[in-house]
Amino acid sequence: MNSSLASNIIRFIVLLLVQVTICNNINLLGYINPYIYVIFILLFPVKNNRLLFLVLAFNLGLLVDMFLDSGGVHAGASVFLAFARPVFLKYAFGTLYDHQTLKFGNSEIGALIMYVSGCVILHHLILFYLEIFNISQIILLLKKALFSSIFTVSLSLLLILLFKPRK
Repeated sequence: MNSSLASNIIRFIVLLLVQVTICNNINLLGYINPYIYVIFILLFPVKNNRLLFLVLAFNLGLLVDMFLDSGGVHAGASVFLAFARPVFLKYAFGTLYDHQTLKFGNSEIGALIMYVSGCVILHHLILFYLEIFNISQIILLLKKALFSSIFTVSLSLLLILLFKPRK
C-alpha cells in the first residue's frame, strides 16, 4: 500500500469521526455548524480516478447523513462539490492544475484560500438548499450558508495549514 492511499484512508476515517463526534455537536447561535469533512474532498489527489473520487465523496456524505439522520443532503452536496471541483481547481491554481502538477502542500496561500472558500461556499449553498428546500426561506438559507461557510473555511484552512507536510 503506497503512502498516498494510506494517507487518504486515514484522512477519510479521521475527518468522518471528528465530524460526527465533535463538529456535529457544535451549534453556535442555532445556525452555525462546521462541516470539516469537506477537507477530504478538497485535498483528494488530482491525478486519481474521477469515478472513484465521486464514489468516495458520495460514501463520505452518506456516512455523515447516516450519523445525522439528514436524509441524503450531505451526500448530494458532497457529490456536487466533487463534480464541480475541477472548475475551482482551474480557477484557483491555473496552469498547475492544467499540467496535473498540483500539490496542495506546496501551493500559495492566496490560491489555497480562494479554492477552499469557493468550494465550501458552493457545498454549503447546496447543502442548506437541500435541507430547507423552500425558496421562500431564502434569507435563512443564505444566513446559514454564509455563517457556516465562514466558520468552516476558517477551521478548514487552520487544519490544512496545521497538518501541511513539512518540506
